Amino acid sequence: MREIIFDTETTGFDPASGDRLVEIGCIELINRVPSGRTFHAYYNPQRDMPAAAFNVHGLSSDFLRDKPLFADGAQALLDFIEDSPLVAHNARFDFGFLNHELKLCGHADVSLDRMIDTVAIARTLHPGAKHSLDALCTRYGIDRSHRVKHGALLDAELLAQLYIELTGGRQIGLGLAQEEAKEIVRAELTETTMVRPVRPARVFTASAAELERHAAFVATLKEPLWLQEA
Repeated sequence: MREIIFDTETTGFDPASGDRLVEIGCIELINRVPSGRTFHAYYNPQRDMPAAAFNVHGLSSDFLRDKPLFADGAQALLDFIEDSPLVAHNARFDFGFLNHELKLCGHADVSLDRMIDTVAIARTLHPGAKHSLDALCTRYGIDRSHRVKHGALLDAELLAQLYIELTGGRQIGLGLAQEEAKEIVRAELTETTMVRPVRPARVFTASAAELERHAAFVATLKEPLWLQEA
């Protein structure tokens, strides 16, 4: 099973008002295990970077000025994600920006049927708790000490670890390993039973000499309890 964990950084909150996607980071999972394949890109938004957004991710207009346009790298991104399910934290936000950028350069939307939202999963598992990426990493003991500012690839890496925890990935793996071990034991027991030699039953009846020694010992007992009247 192939899944893509992804995160985006943007100039703001609303693509309909002119905000643009400036960074995307993707992590490939195979059977809930990171494969080592990633995709990461910065994009020139062709607009200024608001101070509020810069304070979140630290990507300035000067830094992004020489980066490619999203349209120039869209196909490479689509080739990486293929038709796999896409996992994001507060996924409608990331899908909204991704599909807005795809629409601007003439590509079809990514279907929302492919969307897996870790915020929705966390709300089901931990109702009433904090569901930010930072809060959930703390809850599950995921090290985020190197996360000074938001970054798409870094956040995707943290989210991959969180997604595995939220979906019981480690426990699932342990359960499969246990079942495999049980099958091996069953096979070994079956094989051993099939080749075990048949031995005659052992006799444990006391001999005449043993019975005679026992009777002599009992005769030395004074007023044994089993001979006294109730």
